[in-house]
Amino acid sequence: MAAAASPTVFLLMVNGQIESAQFPEFDDLYCKYCFVYGYDWAPTSGLEEGISQITSKNRVAPQDLVWNFPIDITFKSTNPFGWPQIVISVYGPDLFGNDVVRGYGAVHIPFTPGRHRRTIPMFVPESTSKLQKFTSWLMGRRPEFTDPKVVAQGEGREGKSSLPPSFSPDT
Repeated sequence: MAAAASPTVFLLMVNGQIESAQFPEFDDLYCKYCFVYGYDWAPTSGLEEGISQITSKNRVAPQDLVWNFPIDITFKSTNPFGWPQIVISVYGPDLFGNDVVRGYGAVHIPFTPGRHRRTIPMFVPESTSKLQKFTSWLMGRRPEFTDPKVVAQGEGREGKSSLPPSFSPDT
């Protein structure tokens, strides 16, 4: 009698940090992260999403906004299809003190073990017409995604790009 073959799984452990960002025009920013992954993937430990503290530019390196925001999560899967991506959203105050999006970005978790440093290009959605741009400026509500996970899908991502934050996971 043959034993039933059980599917084998593999684990992906991500341990790292969202280190810093460069947004020359902005200060007092915070970031949020979440993971997007395929149907065969499941988190087994750690946090799937998080929000950082607010950071300000420093005198030593006035271009850098430093978070050193830790990330620690483990996934399991039987199939590499749908390899996890981290989605980062950066927010900060506008002229009226409202929190508005300053950038979205996503990157796949590295495929090989070891220390890695990733630079994530950031972008912001823009209104499609001048009337919408003026109305959003007047109301203090800039365009933003209702679900930032759409960033990892890649469709409709044309737009203005800012300088990227640094992400250095150790897998």
